Amino acid sequence: MNKKVGMIIGAIILVLIAGIFIFKGMSKPEATEEVVENETMTVTHTLGETVVPKNPSKVVVFELGVLDAMQELGLADRVVAAPKSSLTGYLETLDRDDLVDVGSVKEPDFEKIYGTKPDLIIIGGRQADMYDKFTEIAPTISMAIDNNDYTASFKSNMALLGEMFGVEEQVNTQVAEIEKEIQAIKEKVEAEGYNALITLINDGSVSAYGNNSRFSFINDLGFTNIDETLEETTHGQSVSFEYIVEKNPQFIFVLDRGSMMGDAVPAKEILENELVKTTDAYKNGNIVYLSQQPWYLSGGGLTATRIMMEDIANAIK
Repeated sequence: MNKKVGMIIGAIILVLIAGIFIFKGMSKPEATEEVVENETMTVTHTLGETVVPKNPSKVVVFELGVLDAMQELGLADRVVAAPKSSLTGYLETLDRDDLVDVGSVKEPDFEKIYGTKPDLIIIGGRQADMYDKFTEIAPTISMAIDNNDYTASFKSNMALLGEMFGVEEQVNTQVAEIEKEIQAIKEKVEAEGYNALITLINDGSVSAYGNNSRFSFINDLGFTNIDETLEETTHGQSVSFEYIVEKNPQFIFVLDRGSMMGDAVPAKEILENELVKTTDAYKNGNIVYLSQQPWYLSGGGLTATRIMMEDIANAIK
């Protein structure tokens, strides 16, 4: 009897000891997982070299072409702030209630930008001289389009967005489609040997643009500039109506900046006077008024580039 009692007590003790070890194992797990730091990448841009976070969730964007592309790629929810006064036309859908308005493209509100605590700030050419102020708030990169080669610059910017946000496949698909359309337009233009004069009309005056200017995409699409001596400047070179008649281009491309700035006189009324009506461009119906926002404000975006191509494709039908 005593022997049986001893065996039972021994078994109970063994169970209790085993339970203690099990409890200790459950209550004090070994810390085997290492803390993983956020992944980063180094971006080389026109204003410097910047280490930026990959897949940032809070981005302030001033470059409108990038806003355009982020919307197209399903990344609009990552944009926490932008210059709301510029979100017009097809960019209006970006203007949501929780998007912080951080001033205009030329006058950023740095206090509001700081208040958003961004992971990344993306600027363009209009903000280049304020780059140092932006960098005091968060990592900042410039994604301004290079006027010397619109197409290559556009592709480079899209590839960068794809890498930063992990959407390479989407970017590659869309860029490949656009490249195919560019090539089709270019082949048709070059086969016809078309030349053109690229103009901007503002406050009654006409400026003409040379190769590698802000409208160089027209040259990328195969058009030869009627005047190779024009200055390659952002604001173009002032020209007269007599000059236009003298050059007599096959196509005249027109950006009506005046109407964007509230000018009451449309570019058509200014340009299509008795002198210009003697040109081949006018006689053949080849004075082409370009879509204002994509060509002037949001160039470099996916949607903008498609609209720009459509303008040219319709012109050469």
